[in-house]
Amino acid sequence: MKKIILLFIGLATFVSSCNNTGIEKPKNLLDEDEMVSIIYDLSLLDAIRSQNIGVPNLTPTANQLLKDKYKIDSLTFAKNSQYYASDVTKYKEIYDRVKIRLDRENEKINGKKTEIAVDGGIVK
Repeated sequence: MKKIILLFIGLATFVSSCNNTGIEKPKNLLDEDEMVSIIYDLSLLDAIRSQNIGVPNLTPTANQLLKDKYKIDSLTFAKNSQYYASDVTKYKEIYDRVKIRLDRENEKINGKKTEIAVDGGIVK
Protein backbone atom coordinates (compact mmCIF):
# COMPACT_ATOMS: atom_id res chain seq x y z
CA MET A 1 0.00 0.00 0.00
CA LYS A 2 2.79 2.38 0.89
CA LYS A 3 4.42 1.67 -2.47
CA ILE A 4 1.31 2.78 -4.36
CA ILE A 5 0.90 5.93 -2.28
CA LEU A 6 4.57 6.83 -2.68
CA LEU A 7 4.35 6.16 -6.42
CA PHE A 8 1.43 8.54 -6.82
CA ILE A 9 2.98 11.21 -4.60
CA GLY A 10 6.16 10.95 -6.66
CA LEU A 11 4.13 11.18 -9.84
CA ALA A 12 2.31 14.24 -8.50
CA THR A 13 5.58 15.93 -7.60
CA PHE A 14 7.13 15.11 -10.96
CA VAL A 15 4.12 16.32 -12.92
CA SER A 16 3.75 19.54 -10.98
CA SER A 17 7.44 20.42 -11.21
CA CYS A 18 7.91 19.61 -14.90
CA ASN A 19 4.80 21.04 -16.48
CA ASN A 20 3.80 24.65 -16.04
CA THR A 21 0.92 24.54 -18.52
CA GLY A 22 -1.14 21.95 -16.68
CA ILE A 23 -2.47 18.62 -17.86
CA GLU A 24 -5.23 18.34 -20.40
CA LYS A 25 -8.53 17.07 -19.04
CA PRO A 26 -9.03 13.39 -19.97
CA LYS A 27 -11.90 12.53 -22.32
CA ASN A 28 -13.21 10.02 -19.80
CA LEU A 29 -12.79 12.09 -16.61
CA LEU A 30 -13.50 10.15 -13.43
CA ASP A 31 -15.01 12.17 -10.61
CA GLU A 32 -13.14 12.55 -7.33
CA ASP A 33 -15.35 10.05 -5.49
CA GLU A 34 -14.59 7.39 -8.08
CA MET A 35 -10.86 8.15 -7.89
CA VAL A 36 -11.02 7.75 -4.10
CA SER A 37 -12.78 4.39 -4.51
CA ILE A 38 -10.30 3.16 -7.11
CA ILE A 39 -7.23 4.17 -5.09
CA TYR A 40 -8.80 2.67 -1.96
CA ASP A 41 -9.43 -0.64 -3.73
CA LEU A 42 -5.95 -0.67 -5.27
CA SER A 43 -4.46 -0.04 -1.81
CA LEU A 44 -6.44 -2.94 -0.35
CA LEU A 45 -5.42 -5.16 -3.24
CA ASP A 46 -1.76 -4.28 -2.73
CA ALA A 47 -2.04 -5.01 1.00
CA ILE A 48 -3.72 -8.36 0.38
CA ARG A 49 -1.14 -9.37 -2.20
CA SER A 50 1.74 -8.38 0.10
CA GLN A 51 0.35 -10.61 2.86
CA ASN A 52 0.05 -13.63 0.56
CA ILE A 53 3.62 -13.89 -0.69
CA GLY A 54 4.28 -17.36 -2.07
CA VAL A 55 0.59 -18.19 -2.32
CA PRO A 56 -0.78 -18.73 -5.82
CA ASN A 57 -2.48 -15.65 -7.23
CA LEU A 58 -5.84 -15.68 -5.49
CA THR A 59 -6.44 -11.98 -6.00
CA PRO A 60 -7.05 -10.13 -9.23
CA THR A 61 -4.39 -7.94 -10.77
CA ALA A 62 -4.80 -4.18 -10.69
CA ASN A 63 -5.71 -4.24 -14.38
CA GLN A 64 -8.37 -6.90 -13.79
CA LEU A 65 -9.84 -4.90 -10.91
CA LEU A 66 -10.03 -1.73 -13.00
CA LYS A 67 -11.58 -3.58 -15.93
CA ASP A 68 -14.07 -5.73 -13.99
CA LYS A 69 -15.21 -3.40 -11.21
CA TYR A 70 -14.81 0.07 -12.70
CA LYS A 71 -15.13 -0.74 -16.43
CA ILE A 72 -11.99 1.25 -17.30
CA ASP A 73 -8.54 0.34 -18.52
CA SER A 74 -5.24 1.15 -16.84
CA LEU A 75 -4.51 3.94 -19.34
CA THR A 76 -7.75 5.74 -18.41
CA PHE A 77 -6.82 5.48 -14.74
CA ALA A 78 -3.27 6.69 -15.43
CA LYS A 79 -4.50 9.71 -17.41
CA ASN A 80 -6.99 10.59 -14.67
CA SER A 81 -4.33 10.15 -12.01
CA GLN A 82 -1.99 12.41 -13.97
CA TYR A 83 -4.75 15.00 -14.40
CA TYR A 84 -5.57 15.09 -10.68
CA ALA A 85 -1.87 15.01 -9.78
CA SER A 86 -1.36 18.24 -11.71
CA ASP A 87 -3.24 19.94 -8.86
CA VAL A 88 -1.24 18.74 -5.86
CA THR A 89 -3.71 20.19 -3.35
CA LYS A 90 -6.65 18.35 -4.93
CA TYR A 91 -4.61 15.16 -5.21
CA LYS A 92 -3.66 15.37 -1.53
CA GLU A 93 -7.34 15.76 -0.64
CA ILE A 94 -8.13 12.59 -2.59
CA TYR A 95 -5.40 10.68 -0.74
CA ASP A 96 -6.54 12.10 2.61
CA ARG A 97 -10.01 10.70 1.86
CA VAL A 98 -8.47 7.32 0.98
CA LYS A 99 -6.53 7.35 4.26
CA ILE A 100 -9.69 8.12 6.22
CA ARG A 101 -11.49 5.19 4.55
CA LEU A 102 -8.58 2.85 5.26
CA ASP A 103 -8.38 3.97 8.88
CA ARG A 104 -12.13 3.51 9.34
CA GLU A 105 -11.98 0.03 7.83
CA ASN A 106 -9.06 -0.80 10.12
CA GLU A 107 -11.13 0.50 13.04
CA LYS A 108 -14.03 -1.81 12.12
CA ILE A 109 -11.73 -4.81 11.93
CA ASN A 110 -9.72 -4.11 15.07
CA GLY A 111 -12.51 -2.52 17.10
CA LYS A 112 -10.30 0.43 18.02
CA LYS A 113 -11.26 4.05 17.65
CA THR A 114 -8.49 5.95 15.92
CA GLU A 115 -7.94 9.65 15.50
CA ILE A 116 -7.03 10.68 12.01
CA ALA A 117 -5.05 13.87 11.53
CA VAL A 118 -5.80 15.59 8.24
CA ASP A 119 -4.41 19.06 7.45
CA GLY A 120 -4.02 20.03 11.08
CA GLY A 121 -7.52 18.94 12.08
CA ILE A 122 -8.50 15.68 13.72
CA VAL A 123 -11.27 13.49 12.35
CA LYS A 124 -12.68 10.84 14.65
